[in-house]
Amino acid sequence: MGRRRFLTWVVASPALVVAARLGLDVPRADAAETDETSLNAYVAVQADGRIHATLPRTEVGQGITTGVAMLVAEELDVALGAVEVRTDDADPRWVIQLTGLSSTMRYLAGPIRAAAATARARLVTAAANRWHVPAQSLITRNGEVIAPDGRRAGYGELAPEAAAVLLLLVSPQPKDPSLYTVVGQPTGRIDALDIVTGAAKYALDLAIPDAVPVVVARPPTLRGTVQSFDASAALAMPGVLGVARLPSGIAVAAKTYAQAFAARDAVSVSWGPGPAAHLSDADIRARLRDAIGARPLPPLFTARTLEGRFDFPYLAHAPMETQSCVARVTADSAELWLGAQDPKFVQREVAQALGWALTPQRVTVHTARAGGGFGRRFFAEAAVEAALISRALSRPVKLMWTRNDDMRHGRYRPASHHRILAYLGANGSILGWHHRAAIPTVEFPHGFGDVLTSLLGIILPEVTSATFFELTQHVPYRFGLVGQELREVSIPIPTASFRSVFTSQVGVANEVFVDQLARELGKDPVELRRSQLSSSRLKAVLNKVVLEGAWGRPLPPGVAQGVAVLEEWDSAVAHLVEVDVTGEAPRVLRVVIAADVGLPINPKSIEAQLQGAAIDAFSTTLSAGIHIDAGAVREGSFADYKWLRMRHAPAEIAVHLVRSDDRVGGVGELGYPSAAAALTNAIARATGTMPTRFPLLDAGA
Repeated sequence: MGRRRFLTWVVASPALVVAARLGLDVPRADAAETDETSLNAYVAVQADGRIHATLPRTEVGQGITTGVAMLVAEELDVALGAVEVRTDDADPRWVIQLTGLSSTMRYLAGPIRAAAATARARLVTAAANRWHVPAQSLITRNGEVIAPDGRRAGYGELAPEAAAVLLLLVSPQPKDPSLYTVVGQPTGRIDALDIVTGAAKYALDLAIPDAVPVVVARPPTLRGTVQSFDASAALAMPGVLGVARLPSGIAVAAKTYAQAFAARDAVSVSWGPGPAAHLSDADIRARLRDAIGARPLPPLFTARTLEGRFDFPYLAHAPMETQSCVARVTADSAELWLGAQDPKFVQREVAQALGWALTPQRVTVHTARAGGGFGRRFFAEAAVEAALISRALSRPVKLMWTRNDDMRHGRYRPASHHRILAYLGANGSILGWHHRAAIPTVEFPHGFGDVLTSLLGIILPEVTSATFFELTQHVPYRFGLVGQELREVSIPIPTASFRSVFTSQVGVANEVFVDQLARELGKDPVELRRSQLSSSRLKAVLNKVVLEGAWGRPLPPGVAQGVAVLEEWDSAVAHLVEVDVTGEAPRVLRVVIAADVGLPINPKSIEAQLQGAAIDAFSTTLSAGIHIDAGAVREGSFADYKWLRMRHAPAEIAVHLVRSDDRVGGVGELGYPSAAAALTNAIARATGTMPTRFPLLDAGA
């Protein structure tokens, strides 16, 4: 079994694929409403004919609700507006509910199509049984089953009979993609109006009865501890409802957030230092560099060795919505509302914190939409805190992390140091490639969304991190003897997956060094890639950006182009970036992206995700990074965590889709690494110097 197929096996849910294809009736636990009939685990029909689709993943802004609605509308022959997508709570029916690894549409598109097609077959069979006509003579259109003689029945009317069908009279196979009229068409988000008008509900928008605002006083260093505290002044302030001690700080509840913030600042706390209090940036960089070790022996007949070194910083995920959770805990149960990328992991973590580890079903996790995730919402700190506070104060609470909390007490993409060696023969041939990366352990206590890999991630974090590295990192070039190696470094700073995980560093360094290799060999970087790429998909997307971006055309002094490619998550992408270095800081002028994601369910969503990933990549390449000062995070907001502003955005980010087949590839993490590398390569060509330390404009390093 190949490593990518192994990841597919780990993250997918084969049991649900079978259930969907067999049309098994798996009613929702909360589907006691008399006007709704569940036809399978994914699809329910209301009496008025509207379709409810269940999504066991979380909408974090990537547009998966629209993609699911399009798939269901396509197979059921209904208007897109007739489909409502519900995000499911943490539910034992779903083997995995993890939203990450660019896996949602890759692994759910098949089951959802099968479920919707099976629901259609049930409805057609019900109509055929009612009218005593051949099922094959019936058609579906606009939410109705229609007979040759003109008789018609709406889905809502037929649903109860369809749910009772035991033998399907028509095939439940999904449509051939060549027949699609909805899927593949650029489509606006079905929730766009709610988002821009404020009707969309995030966790803190939910009207949970009697829930009171809560904020937390936190230590000055990462994972510092409370040694003692005096809350008497805070408790005497207007509106204050209670104070609770947590392992992570002192929680204050009040009638309003303004009152809670004022009281929080009035609590006197003596803090113990966190485990990284002896570490600052220079110490961390030194430890990472020391971990690289001696060079390995080169292959035989190596005439010379080309070496590249790269340093990447810690990065905060910085989603627009900070961490938050609403919790209601009683003596024997807990109910939580939050935007979680793995609600089942949240359920287990909260149960553990409340002393209910053996009975996690006592914890109900309602999944709310979230304002960005990027890997940060895999973790359950806010949920655990909210549950402990609710129990301590004996009342429902609305816990909000401030932006400062999110930046200075979160989890981070780890810093790293890289050494890449390219072994060259006497005739300029490439005999080998060796990449050794020193990276602090990336924490995967959530695993790949299932209990087994979560347990491994908790018990053997270094092994889990190293395994993920081996499964995901590869060099797509015929460079002779290729080796990539992870040296894990123990540094007590909390880490988490970041957009594209290891590839956000390893893949970027690789693509930048490919350009350096081309310069050393006196070759055009595009031609070197074309001659050495082992993937036809990568060649196709590279050729597309070269064509659309007019690679090699004359440019003014100080303006240059750079390219980079990536194949990951069952997709391939190439970037061409045009940059101007004549000003005080490099300015991106133009971006051309070509992506092969197989079947593009919603091209508009793909375009948006790739554009957003490019801006993320440019931000962290040029200006955004986290600094550690004696165990404390220096950056506390977007004022000093220097993400690009609107004025820095390129005038054009053109996205072109190249379709090689009908597989459904991942998109969410795809667009980051090669965007960062293409920008770096453009800067190197414009200045004549290969950047090796990021972010490039880091004045505070």
